[in-house]
Amino acid sequence: MATLKGLVHNRERLSRTRSSELALVTLMALPVVLLMLDDATGQAVRLAPLMVAVPALAAAFLSPVGVMAVTAVAVLCVVLETKEHLLVGWTDFSVELAVLLLVSVTAMGTSQIRGRREQELVSTKTGAEVMQRSLLQPVPSHLGDLSLASIYVPADKAAGVGGDIYGVADLGERVRILIADAHSKGLAGIETMSYVLNAFRRSARQFDSLCSMVTNFKEDVTGDLRNSTAAQPDSLSTSLALEEFVTAVVVEIPERGDGPILMANLGHLPPLLIDHGRVVPLEPTSPMPPLGLSDLGNGRLHMDEASFPAGATVLLYTDSVIQARNRAGDFYPLAERLPAWARLAPGALVEAVRSDLRRYVGRNLGDDVIMVAVRRNCLPDTS
Repeated sequence: MATLKGLVHNRERLSRTRSSELALVTLMALPVVLLMLDDATGQAVRLAPLMVAVPALAAAFLSPVGVMAVTAVAVLCVVLETKEHLLVGWTDFSVELAVLLLVSVTAMGTSQIRGRREQELVSTKTGAEVMQRSLLQPVPSHLGDLSLASIYVPADKAAGVGGDIYGVADLGERVRILIADAHSKGLAGIETMSYVLNAFRRSARQFDSLCSMVTNFKEDVTGDLRNSTAAQPDSLSTSLALEEFVTAVVVEIPERGDGPILMANLGHLPPLLIDHGRVVPLEPTSPMPPLGLSDLGNGRLHMDEASFPAGATVLLYTDSVIQARNRAGDFYPLAERLPAWARLAPGALVEAVRSDLRRYVGRNLGDDVIMVAVRRNCLPDTS
């Protein structure tokens, strides 16, 4: 794993180095091109003043050293252009040169500030990604008669780290699965999701009834946010407790036999049941508000139940899957695509969706994608 991370890091660093080298060569050639055009047009049109803008342009792409190199070429070209037109000693030449040097010094300072902020942004985003990956532990591939798989597809590097997460609790005779999506993103979303996942792990093993478990789960998440706010009233947690909400769905599935699925949906997208080529959304019969917005509901929890026959698969996912758009602006039709992959094992199913989603979008994803698939394997014939 460490070797793989090192290879990825080296590849990214090599890519950045090549881009910087290309920008340096291009910007150093620009004053030369202006000088050649100036010579071609004669004294009727002077392009030397445009060279003043080259160091300012370099500040957006190069380091201070790179800006200095571009400035040196620009100064040389200004001198040659002025000499060619017999204007050395002309008062405007000294003014032009002074302006060029002043712009260059400002550009070097701007380049240094830009570089520092880019490093801070990369460091912050990398830290958030590491924290998110540490929370997203792989699901077990088999639990009793069930096969499971999960997938996490990170967003484009320019996008913020998402607040999506999943969790699995193996209780021996049954398994409880959580998938959730926080309203906030970045570090705020990661902080919220850590509260959600920790509360799920505590409650899932503490309560035998799913209804009791979800009730305690909701109370734990709210309490964790409030306790964090009380401990640090001026911190990021204050906004979390006041503005944050999390959509979530918790399902409970017997690990053996053909028992039904129990579900508690807290404002999340309905899981999709894939059975013999049919895709059925497992809609809640009594919708409940997301975590953090309990005041909008009547305070009562409602558990839903659905059959889960042998050979069927349940897919849980975050809204970033169906909200992904192609270049025409159309949303990704997940439910329409799933019948073609109805016979696939969970791992192959989520990989098929991931690959198809990327092809459909045709560019980098703007948000993190999380999916969890559970398949009930065919039960042995006991007759």
